[in-house]
Amino acid sequence: MFSKFSFWIWATVVMQLLTAVFHAIGLFVSQPPANDIEKQMMELVTTYKIDAGAGFKPTFMNLFTALSACFSLLCLLGGFINLYLYRKNAPAVIFKGVLGISLLIFTVCFALMASFTFLPPVVCTGLIVLFLSGAWVTIKKQPSL
Repeated sequence: MFSKFSFWIWATVVMQLLTAVFHAIGLFVSQPPANDIEKQMMELVTTYKIDAGAGFKPTFMNLFTALSACFSLLCLLGGFINLYLYRKNAPAVIFKGVLGISLLIFTVCFALMASFTFLPPVVCTGLIVLFLSGAWVTIKKQPSL
């Protein structure tokens, strides 16, 4: 089973789409501060405006929200591209190239998540990298999808 390309690509697509959904849910759920210091920090994060030049004055929360949304969109893009190529029976040489690019991008993403975030996104991006690696290695064994 683990040598079949279809297993790896479906696992990749499912993990990318689930990660996008889980991460997007986090954009709409807020956690109340647990103590006075967290309350003060959240107040500053949501109200203090940074002069970013050219008339832009985002708060740290604005920046955090934008980065979080971009991660969800990255996962959606990867998942939908892989699903599209699989459904359209793309030639293996094209599919392998796209998987290689995705593997490079998600590996860098994983390194950043492992360095700067917490366990759930680290695990999710780690699984995406694992499944992309499996798909990339096994696609050459398939003469046609």
